[in-house]
Amino acid sequence: MPILDVWCSKFGISSQAWHNKECMRFIARLIASLVANIVGLLAAGYWVAGFTVTHEPKDLIIIGTVLMALNATLKPVLKLFLGPIIVLTLGLGAIFVSALILLLLDFLLPGLSIATIPALLWSSLLIGLINAIFHLAFKS
Repeated sequence: MPILDVWCSKFGISSQAWHNKECMRFIARLIASLVANIVGLLAAGYWVAGFTVTHEPKDLIIIGTVLMALNATLKPVLKLFLGPIIVLTLGLGAIFVSALILLLLDFLLPGLSIATIPALLWSSLLIGLINAIFHLAFKS
């Protein structure tokens, strides 16, 4: 159980109370985020021409986890630096931030292939929409 202690202590939850309601809620959100990313990747692979993703469960979990990590770490930094562009484009710049994250994911992992720029933009829209729906459903 040390990994749970690390996660919970990172977010201000005492290590003695790792089984506490807040920690379990955090772990449930992590799992929901992973599932949302996997569903979004599969949906983009199905509906977006030029976007292919492997259907191997192990590879999907790895791709979803890396996407979750990039969204949690790199996306806020990109939004901070590209904030003026996002404001000037009335929020459309956020699509480009998501597209940059997917482009980096395509570069890092062999189980994902994005052939064209329109496929990159449409898939980032679709994955973002599915993530938004999942996060609204699991919001407490």
